[in-house]
Amino acid sequence: MDPKPTIQIDDILKLDLRVGTILEAESHPDADRLLRLQVDLGDHQRQICAGIKQFYDPENLVGKQIVVVANLKPRKIRGEESNCMLLAASAMNGEELADVVVLSPSKTVPAGSTVG
Repeated sequence: MDPKPTIQIDDILKLDLRVGTILEAESHPDADRLLRLQVDLGDHQRQICAGIKQFYDPENLVGKQIVVVANLKPRKIRGEESNCMLLAASAMNGEELADVVVLSPSKTVPAGSTVG
């Protein structure tokens, strides 16, 4: 994997990383690899479209806390709006994606808690 360019601390400080609690999870109606998640961020909810369907059953995600980039510009993904991005680690087996691990806090914290 090629290294990414070095960044300044100011670049990191632009990110609004928060803990969200997944309230609902279901298959995206128009995509084979996507799940549509409704996430509680404390004072409001957001929808996320995430390419994790191959690695997670939707019913096992409900109640799970995840780390999200809350200030990512919304975009349409296969006709559905995604309003933030979950953070996940990609485990590779050579050139092949072997697993995706959604990042979450090791202890339960209030939804909307900041990460940093």
